[in-house]
Amino acid sequence: MQTTIRSTATFTGVGLHSGRAARMRVHAASANYGVWFRRTDVIGADPMVPAIWDAVIPAQLCTRIENAAGVSVSTIEHIMAALAGCGVHNALIEIDGPEVPILDGSAAPFVAGILARGLRSLDETVRCFEVLKPVEVRDGAAFARLDPAETLEIDFRIEFADAAIGRQEKHMTLANGAFVRELSDSRTFCRQSDVDAMRANGLALGGTYENAVVVDGDRVLSPGGLRHRDEAVRHKMLDALGDLALAGAPILGRYTGNRAGHAMTNRLLRALFADPSAFRVTECADERRARLPGVGVSRADIPAVA
Repeated sequence: MQTTIRSTATFTGVGLHSGRAARMRVHAASANYGVWFRRTDVIGADPMVPAIWDAVIPAQLCTRIENAAGVSVSTIEHIMAALAGCGVHNALIEIDGPEVPILDGSAAPFVAGILARGLRSLDETVRCFEVLKPVEVRDGAAFARLDPAETLEIDFRIEFADAAIGRQEKHMTLANGAFVRELSDSRTFCRQSDVDAMRANGLALGGTYENAVVVDGDRVLSPGGLRHRDEAVRHKMLDALGDLALAGAPILGRYTGNRAGHAMTNRLLRALFADPSAFRVTECADERRARLPGVGVSRADIPAVA
């Protein structure tokens, strides 16, 4: 069955790129509602912004959605990953500014807040998008691809010159709470050489060593070092789950990303939905539903850092 959060979860912090303080509340919603953001600070314009693939607009280093009135919410990828990874299908998210708070740079605090409130089943079957044939988008050596699979799988590869990251790859099946246990605590990362350039362009104004992993060559500058040896590729997988959640329903398919980012994953969803022969909508009864992210997850699965 579809689910929603049992009671409201509240999160406060600053936006990674804007540096602005933000208060965000995740509320329960009815079956087939999906996920919507409501800008509580907006007056005189439609404050409702749908968390859906065709509402995504171009943005640097994050995912941003915008409605027809030009009202937007940015850096939504971590909360969307948390909702998908906890198996929440319907939610209304109220926020008093244009950017989701970054918290510790991962999805773990969102996961902890959601699971602390618990989930409530709704009297409606979960519908999924089943991938029927390969769909791929490319940009030079970078590509993102969806292939048919029995559940959601993510296969990701990255390569950076900095030895602290280097070449990393990982494959996971996102079922039975795997996202919460294995990916949710992995933080966003950047190179020290990029920090000044980003800030000069009005980005990363809220970034600190406490809410991002900053590397310089073979050194990790953030206090405490890495949470996982391959934390960087795990975070890219976290981002991919959040961006795939903008499909509007769970995906049954294998996502492969090679040096892919937010924009490329959105291009992939647009390519998928542009080809009606590439997917079908299917109802997920109990056996199929058991393969979805979040099914069977419990508070015991939450990483210790959350």
